[in-house]
Amino acid sequence: MNQQKSFQDSDRGSLYLVPTPIGNLEDMTFRAIRMMKEASVIAAEDTRNTKKLCNYFEIDTPIISYHEHNKETSGKKLIERMERGELVALVSDAGMPSISDPGYELVKEAIEQSIAVIPLPGANAALTALIASGLAPQPFYFYGFLHRGKKDKRAELEALKSLEDTFILYESPHRLKETLKELYAALGNRQIVICRELTKKFEEFIRGTIEEVIEWADEGEVRGEFCLLIEGAGPQEKEEEDTWWSSYSLQDHVQHYVDEESMSSKEAIKQVSKERSLPKREVYQAYHVE
Repeated sequence: MNQQKSFQDSDRGSLYLVPTPIGNLEDMTFRAIRMMKEASVIAAEDTRNTKKLCNYFEIDTPIISYHEHNKETSGKKLIERMERGELVALVSDAGMPSISDPGYELVKEAIEQSIAVIPLPGANAALTALIASGLAPQPFYFYGFLHRGKKDKRAELEALKSLEDTFILYESPHRLKETLKELYAALGNRQIVICRELTKKFEEFIRGTIEEVIEWADEGEVRGEFCLLIEGAGPQEKEEEDTWWSSYSLQDHVQHYVDEESMSSKEAIKQVSKERSLPKREVYQAYHVE
């Protein structure tokens, strides 16, 4: 158990998670600016981007690099600094640290070392897009970036398609068209909202069916980072998804995954066991013995 009183006096430092603007610099909060100024050091995903932000707000705190490729060594040094009583402000290039950006491992290690982790509220692309999407805002499911490989991406969408909640993805411009086509193949022609350039001068929302948005992407100019919000499965759609195998025998159910999904018999038995809430031993018996 770990109980944190964020602002209790301590001889140790703290880790502040500081959101940065996702586009419009006016979305930087007064508190975020103050904490970046008061910090002993700013840990940044890209020091060049953070330097520009600091110059704009006249922040002269030293900046060090903390990103996906140096997080282990840099993280250890940051923990040591906080153990000596220093205050560290962690920022990403845009939005919330740890949300599809580096930060989780540092937060986890700080908690394990009984260092206070203090989050600041601020800009976030997913929630900003959600409240303007016109899709049901709650419950919602944030997924972030899909895997780049086609096979893995299809497996992820297969797992997501039975969700009844609105779900949120991030995507880069050069992968958007492919992802939209994979969404259509996996989910059918659901409602979708895609948005780009959030909070900037050229902010844009495209709302429609997946088919309509594919047509827009094929004809229009795809630029900027995208946030995709997809309508959840309806009750009937979810029921059909959950019971597509209801007419299959256990043996046929396992064989389906072996033939259609190129699974090994061991993987297929595990999947069928999970879907039918049956012991693996029972599925194994039906497939290999009966």
